[in-house]
Amino acid sequence: MIFLNQCPVLLDLNDADSTPQCRHVTPLRGALPLAGSSHTGGADPHIFLQFVTESESWHVALGRAESSRRGNHSITESRTQPRAPGSREQIDRRDRMSQNTADTSTLCLFDVDGTLTAARQRVTPEMKAFLEKLRTRVRVGVVGGSDLSKIKEQLGDDVIQKSDYVFAENGLVAYRHGQLHSIQSIQAHMGEELLQDFINFCLNYMAKIQLPRKRGTFIEFRNGMLNVSPIGRSCSQEERQEFYELDQREKIREKFVSVLKEEFRGKGLSFSIGGQISFDVFPDGWDKRYCLDIVDKDNYSTVHFFGDKTKPGGNDFEIYSDPRTIGHEVSSPEETQRLCQELFFS
Repeated sequence: MIFLNQCPVLLDLNDADSTPQCRHVTPLRGALPLAGSSHTGGADPHIFLQFVTESESWHVALGRAESSRRGNHSITESRTQPRAPGSREQIDRRDRMSQNTADTSTLCLFDVDGTLTAARQRVTPEMKAFLEKLRTRVRVGVVGGSDLSKIKEQLGDDVIQKSDYVFAENGLVAYRHGQLHSIQSIQAHMGEELLQDFINFCLNYMAKIQLPRKRGTFIEFRNGMLNVSPIGRSCSQEERQEFYELDQREKIREKFVSVLKEEFRGKGLSFSIGGQISFDVFPDGWDKRYCLDIVDKDNYSTVHFFGDKTKPGGNDFEIYSDPRTIGHEVSSPEETQRLCQELFFS
């Protein structure tokens, strides 16, 4: 693929003879202009590009045939010295070319905890570099249940600039192409009376739970949801892991959610268990599928979602199983990277 006056074209070359012949030039749609091609009108200068095969390198000079009434393009070629297949220069050139051929019709959405990072841990330099590389192939977004400050703690303060979309609190706080898109309020939606009834019930229930340890911040009030933690969000990493292992055996959060569903039946509330120590509460329909209503407007042909809590009751289940996405269940950041490598770089 080459680009003429910011118009992407495909050269169909015949290598049967010692000198390749151009059979035709085919306009392409949906591609990005080549870096450095800034011609916007006026006289058509020749544009010099380099066409690379496995065995040799060609310089291609392109110019508009002014006398042609059909608007065909003249093409001249000049052979350079053959280069070894896979040479460093070829690899670098291909990398540069790939950066200008991103598939803008495909979006990859990633959960955060357990998918891009270990639970509540910072992203590794390797994963951060990989996500930047992935953006040269497809559009990239993150969708987490945590608020924006926690997502920044894990993925970096520049996550909004480094991603095409950042959806905090399931997309209830949404950033699109580096700009704030929208914010929803659970307080306005639920009303103060229901909100207080719910908080009081949760605090009373948690007061009766006996755990090895309890810390602070048992209910975190966010823009679009409530986050409830029986141990308290201020616990240490070691205490977090201890509670998670206990919860795996005793189903503390699962039993809590079951009681809440019964107590507040018909109140329009949904619950999802995510991470290691808490669960989220939000109005019906405000799960991670909420972000899909935003990206739908950008008309992607394919939306991939990667997450670890994809079973019923997990906070990735709804978006993972939504017919608008191709869902991928992963168990670690390493598996996420491996799967993306296979899908987009093989």
